[in-house]
Amino acid sequence: MARTLYLDCFAGASGDMLVGAMLDCGLDFESLRSDLRKLGVEGYDLSLKRVDRSGISAAKFDVHLTSEPHSHETHHNDHGHSHGHHTHSHHRALSEIKHIISSSNLSETVKSRAQTIFQRIGEAESKIHDIPIESVHFHEVGAIDSIVDIVGACVAFDSLRIERIISSPLHVGSGTFQCAHGTYPVPGPATAELLKGVPIYSKDVEGELVTPTGAAIISTLAESYGPAPMMRIEKIGYGAGTRDYPKFPNALRAMIGELQEGADLTPTTVTVIEANIDDLNAQVFGYLMEKALAAGALDIFYTPAQMKKNRPGVLLTLLCNPADRQRMCDLIFRETTTLGVRYRNEQREILNREFVTVETEFGPIRIKVSRSKDGQVMNASPEFEDCRAAAEKSGVSLRDAQAAASKAYVNS
Repeated sequence: MARTLYLDCFAGASGDMLVGAMLDCGLDFESLRSDLRKLGVEGYDLSLKRVDRSGISAAKFDVHLTSEPHSHETHHNDHGHSHGHHTHSHHRALSEIKHIISSSNLSETVKSRAQTIFQRIGEAESKIHDIPIESVHFHEVGAIDSIVDIVGACVAFDSLRIERIISSPLHVGSGTFQCAHGTYPVPGPATAELLKGVPIYSKDVEGELVTPTGAAIISTLAESYGPAPMMRIEKIGYGAGTRDYPKFPNALRAMIGELQEGADLTPTTVTVIEANIDDLNAQVFGYLMEKALAAGALDIFYTPAQMKKNRPGVLLTLLCNPADRQRMCDLIFRETTTLGVRYRNEQREILNREFVTVETEFGPIRIKVSRSKDGQVMNASPEFEDCRAAAEKSGVSLRDAQAAASKAYVNS
């Protein structure tokens, strides 16, 4: 089964807590530092130390700005807005940050994930402040912090070969916090916007426990939320938050391991991307389908549609993991004539599936077996390609091969 990261967000989450937890799980600090150098961003230094959080030893990862005389570490885990409380004059636009990431020589997965996360922060800020996304700017301090935390987390997941991320519901904290615009309720507006569709809760701990950066990384990359799935744990790491609360371990716990057979992975979140197309050569649709599935799309299908000017057209629908959204949109724009796409996140419930091979008089044939959460067999169907190959090789009808496979499964 897939190598899985389970994030236990009992004290919320921030970018530095996520990176700290990954370092505590065995990510090499020096290799992280050298990967981050590939971005060509100057003016910061990294530190890693062990701290105590209510009796738990945790890794504290920090980004220190070297271009300014005073330290800015305080904003982590109590405030992480891009519209921060800093007086530094230089700002970075979202497009500039995305360009820094895309022109680096980091792996394609890291670049795609980091850009998608930044895009979502930009969308949240644009909605809250009612400004076009092109006008969203990050204060230099917030920009360097966010770039290091977000790209660092993506590098960590890649280096530790994490294939899927599952998160607990997020503890957002309570009360209010101060920032340049005044006093805000917890969670802050950007964090709340980013956590739409994610299960959250609030307890009596004062303060903003989930920062926009933490919310953006988890809500983009986690594919489902809930209690820890059935998994064999190999590594556990704790990433410390900045504040040290009395009798409350302000840390993020990460568990890495292999999911066990029968682990419940539903409901999972998928991104649905749609586009209406009425001026594309029909041959391209088949090509696009192959490219999209090869690039990691979960499904792609076409529906006939009658469009404006009364032209027959096609509604393209593509399902993918939320983290792959930007890559899939780029692919659709590159290969089709559409000028725009729509997307939304939806929950889906899926049956657990496995293949069982049965022996028939026409050779071995695989049966796809789907089971409900409690292990009950809901459906068992012979794999079409196997039946076709067996029928052609033995000179019998396809129906005979399918019937033989079904009979062998029932008798097994």
